[in-house]
Amino acid sequence: MKAIILAAGYATRLYPLTLNMPKPLLRVTPDKTVIDFIVDDLITVAGLDEIVVVTNHKFYSDFLKWAGRRKLPCRLSILDDGTRTNIDRLGAVGDIIYAVTKKKIDSDLAVVGGDNLFDRGFKKFFDFAFARQPYASLGVFDIKSKKEAVNFGVVSITPRGRVISFEEKPAHPRSSCVATCLYYFPRQTLKFLHRYAADPRTVKDAPGNYIRWLMQKDRVYGFALKKGHWHDIGHFDSYKEVVNQFTNKKQRGK
Repeated sequence: MKAIILAAGYATRLYPLTLNMPKPLLRVTPDKTVIDFIVDDLITVAGLDEIVVVTNHKFYSDFLKWAGRRKLPCRLSILDDGTRTNIDRLGAVGDIIYAVTKKKIDSDLAVVGGDNLFDRGFKKFFDFAFARQPYASLGVFDIKSKKEAVNFGVVSITPRGRVISFEEKPAHPRSSCVATCLYYFPRQTLKFLHRYAADPRTVKDAPGNYIRWLMQKDRVYGFALKKGHWHDIGHFDSYKEVVNQFTNKKQRGK
């Protein structure tokens, strides 16, 4: 299995903090960045043999330096998607397509947003996802607020976990259950990704656009992350919350 970490955004809502620093390389604790926590969770997943980080041209050298400091039990690759500004970015789905094409990926695939943190790791999600093969799975989380849910992809799932609706940033959310940027695409589903990529009418930005399209072609399952916290680092307050929580967690661990 390969894993793609999406790290090609420009994080304009965090300026000036991220003007010259990519969001995934922001410090969460004195010794770990956001992407360090993601990688540490990924390397525990059975069968993983390579992690591919997709970034942009502006921050490519920063990730190369970071990769040089990491020693992992699997391969670590850094890809430059060639974009230089927020205006010409490829979008999340565009970067998944770029990485799959560039690396000629033809295996099971995990995808994680480079600004998503899960304080309980990925194990239960992948246990669930592996059991639902050959169908795709995504991680979902109840943020307990429909008011806040308007900023996310809102998901409805059956008691057995099948996704029956996915609305990208709806004005009137059906629930407070939202999609995280954590996906598992078995090898058999990559044919759909290539079809989506080849269609000029499809939207290559938010992953939810692809998931809605995929639901019309195949089953999609969702795993509710019921324990722990999920953080989507999108603005200063969410970043501060992450730093405080992980710092306190580390101190309690001592």
